[in-house]
Amino acid sequence: MNSFYRKLILLPLLLSACAQVPPKSVDAATNATKPAESHAEPVASADAEITQDSAKLDLPNVALDDDMLYQFLLGDIALQRGRPEMAAQTYLELAKKTRDPRVARRAAQLAYDSRQLDKSVEAFGLWQELEPTAPVAKQMLVSLLISGGKFKEARPYVDQLIVAAPKNAGSAFMMIQSLLVRAPDKNAALTWIQEVSHPYPKVAEAHWAVAQVAMSAGNKELALSEIHQSVTLRPDWDMATMFEAQLRLPDDPANALEQLRKFSEAYPNNKDVRLFYARTLLDQKRYAEAREQFQKLLSADPDNVELAFAVALLSLQLGELDRAEKELQETLARGKKDADTVHYYLGQLEEAKKDNVTALAQYHLVLEGDYVFSARMREAYLLNKAGMLNEARAVLKSTPMGDEQQQVTLIIVDAQMLRDARQFDTSYQVLSEALKTFPNQQQLMFEVAMAADKLGKNEVFEQTLRKLLQVAPGHAQAYNALGYSLLERNVRLEEGMQLVEKAYQIEPDDAAIIDSVGWGYYRLGKLDKSAEYLRRAFAANPDPEIAAHLGEVLWSQGNQDEAKKIWHEAEKSNPENDVLRSIVKKFIP
Repeated sequence: MNSFYRKLILLPLLLSACAQVPPKSVDAATNATKPAESHAEPVASADAEITQDSAKLDLPNVALDDDMLYQFLLGDIALQRGRPEMAAQTYLELAKKTRDPRVARRAAQLAYDSRQLDKSVEAFGLWQELEPTAPVAKQMLVSLLISGGKFKEARPYVDQLIVAAPKNAGSAFMMIQSLLVRAPDKNAALTWIQEVSHPYPKVAEAHWAVAQVAMSAGNKELALSEIHQSVTLRPDWDMATMFEAQLRLPDDPANALEQLRKFSEAYPNNKDVRLFYARTLLDQKRYAEAREQFQKLLSADPDNVELAFAVALLSLQLGELDRAEKELQETLARGKKDADTVHYYLGQLEEAKKDNVTALAQYHLVLEGDYVFSARMREAYLLNKAGMLNEARAVLKSTPMGDEQQQVTLIIVDAQMLRDARQFDTSYQVLSEALKTFPNQQQLMFEVAMAADKLGKNEVFEQTLRKLLQVAPGHAQAYNALGYSLLERNVRLEEGMQLVEKAYQIEPDDAAIIDSVGWGYYRLGKLDKSAEYLRRAFAANPDPEIAAHLGEVLWSQGNQDEAKKIWHEAEKSNPENDVLRSIVKKFIP
């Protein structure tokens, strides 16, 4: 479809008034055939109304000669045979010849239906000329010209449209705005609407139109100024209030929220603004206030299960677990919200309450829907946490899988549980088998490499990471893992340092990569530089392995007391970490 016609979103509604009406002198000809196309159906219901209007028209007295009859028949036959362009052209020629507004109206509809911009403009222009009081003709002509970027040609018709019905000026500006925001030349559209709206400073919709077009043109300052005038003129207009608040949110969220709060207080029955206010509070992470607004909406609409569910989730977010449980159970009892979703969140709630047995039961009740995969993941996690590795793996194997990413996730979680159980060989086998199925899957390649490293399979480790870097040359973690392995094994130090520095260039804020660079400087004997990087890494993430490295460097610098303090604090929260225990034992036997 021509992109021009995609823009005319209001035109089908306007065209519903444009039905086929035979001219007075040629009734038999135009009723001889009826177009079978579906596009003629929507306008059929308007026949009676337009027939009544026709009696008021000053119609020409045109005799039906053979040539004219032939053209009527030709137009209808063309339409029946799927030639709308020919039909439109035929009826346009007839309209020019007969000067009958009803024929012009039919020509305009056919030209529009056949996606002919120039013909549509010509036909609607003729109809408007022959029937100056027809608002649809004028509105359609305005719409076509504006959507086609013909602003100069549209201006006189816009002026006529507003002057003809000054009480409907607001509606006219709303229609015009909806077309202008889609204009390719945003700046030209903005200049034009400013000129058109200038004589109407008291029409709120005129300021709304300028604000909308200004925003589409990237002029936020003008948009704010204009929409504020619109709100001032019509303080009860919810659309204008929400638009102004939306514009203010990025730079002044407090002011925007205050505007929405005041409107909701002044017009408590306006559900649209209150809902927008509630969602905006939610976006701003003001959960207690958001819940209050959702609760007010729910009080006005107690059967709305989505509102009840939103209130319950906000109680969960706020950590009010007893209240959240009561609200979720009430939502479940209503029976309108899908039970699987509610059971999933009840599982989340029970986990937060440290009741893993009940959480497992809730997750087990999630049988279908968007949360099945996540529920099975949580089941496997809780079973594994309870020491039931085989049962956890069985849950993973029975989990319905969707796309490739979900399949890979299941495999990696399975391997992780095996690794946590210190079944390193089995974990490596699971990942290696999966890599045969998904040979270039980046996440799997990285996990296989790390599992190989854990088993001391240095050749597999290095080959897999180098292949990964061929597939994904910007993979910072692969550079880091490969470089750190060389540094840790104290081999090919220069190459190892180059690799971790490459990772650092890609992700300079990653604590693990900063730690690797610091450790590389330590291996190269640059203790001051090493301590600088390791302190940065530890400040960003007090990880036990980073603590082990920093302590070793500090010890080597002669700062044993600080090293001991860092190790001691790290041991409190990570007593089982192998790297930390090994380093501490090395220096403090």
